[in-house]
Amino acid sequence: MARQTYPGPALFSYGFRPFFLAAGLFAALVMPLWLAVWTGRVAVAGPFAPVDWHSHEMIFGYVSAVLAGFLFTAVPNWTGRMPRQGAPLAALLALWVAGRLAVAGLGALPPVAVMAVDIAFPLAVTAMIAVEIVAGRNWRNLKVLVPVTVYVAANLGFHLEVMATGAAPFATRAGLSVVIFLILLIGGRIVPSFTRNWLAKRREGALPAAFGRFDGVALAGAALALVAWTATPESPAARALLAVAAVLHLVRLARWQGVRCAASPLLAMLHVAYAFVPAGFLALALGAPATGAHLLGVGAVGGMTMAVMMRASMGHTGRALVAGAALSTAFVVLVAAALVRSFAPYASFGGVTGLTLAGAAWSLAFTLFVARVGPWLVAAAAERRRPNAAPPRAPA
Repeated sequence: MARQTYPGPALFSYGFRPFFLAAGLFAALVMPLWLAVWTGRVAVAGPFAPVDWHSHEMIFGYVSAVLAGFLFTAVPNWTGRMPRQGAPLAALLALWVAGRLAVAGLGALPPVAVMAVDIAFPLAVTAMIAVEIVAGRNWRNLKVLVPVTVYVAANLGFHLEVMATGAAPFATRAGLSVVIFLILLIGGRIVPSFTRNWLAKRREGALPAAFGRFDGVALAGAALALVAWTATPESPAARALLAVAAVLHLVRLARWQGVRCAASPLLAMLHVAYAFVPAGFLALALGAPATGAHLLGVGAVGGMTMAVMMRASMGHTGRALVAGAALSTAFVVLVAAALVRSFAPYASFGGVTGLTLAGAAWSLAFTLFVARVGPWLVAAAAERRRPNAAPPRAPA
């Protein structure tokens, strides 16, 4: 990749910086707001009912920022072209913020205008990614535009469904399904790859199975199950497909040697987050829609995005790939949030409901994430370790 000196703020020197920071801050702050809305202490004046607003902002607000940060970091590596920097990134961040404010009702815009403001950000990201991939003649990665485009379409469908019926259960399932499939697709590449590299350095036993025909079958099975669940969530066919997908992806995960990664918290996080996918599939197959949705949404999406943001932020700012106490704690707290929200939302914990406790845990987890990673994102990259330098004392 060509090198050039970027004279502006470090925050806008690379795509992961502003969007990972925005995602972390948003995740930490929006959950207390949601709890206040849920309990009736605060009203959201936007076009969505409270539950739909919550679903939309988790699936299409938080995730869109993480996805933008990931793509604007990955695509330059794929194409060898310079990353987007400076004013374009700042403008995109402003578009994302505008979408969040419009959906929350600030500005009192009509529904069509809210839709236009909200859709502007993912459309701009998709267009810019397409231009970069084509300009770099990186044809094999054009396929990433397919799920990204479906994700944008699901967001558009969310607005249209609310306008037509007052709620958006179909688009909510569609959006979550696309995000889960992206986790299966991208996670299915990076989790075994990082695990292989770590185990190979330690020269310990068998390595993760290479991507092969079984992985293709598992992905196809998940795609069929998610399409069926989106269309007819309570149908016997959807439940049967979800059960099969749960088994396939549990086996897929077992083939990656995750049980041998306990000494590497940063690596173990990826395996744990992926495990929430078959768990969520199984819950949906057993007829527990709220449990399944939150195992997928909080556990799989929240866990995988946090783990990926941690690792990418460390790697691209010159830090050692070591989770440390703060980030390890953040992930454990997030897992606790997923389990409590999924299995005990209405239980009482010392007078506090599980739903409130889970929301507080989610917010605390991302507060810890921002406190630790945020300074790396706004500062210049640290000097990278010399090739012959001693390895870090603690494994990643």
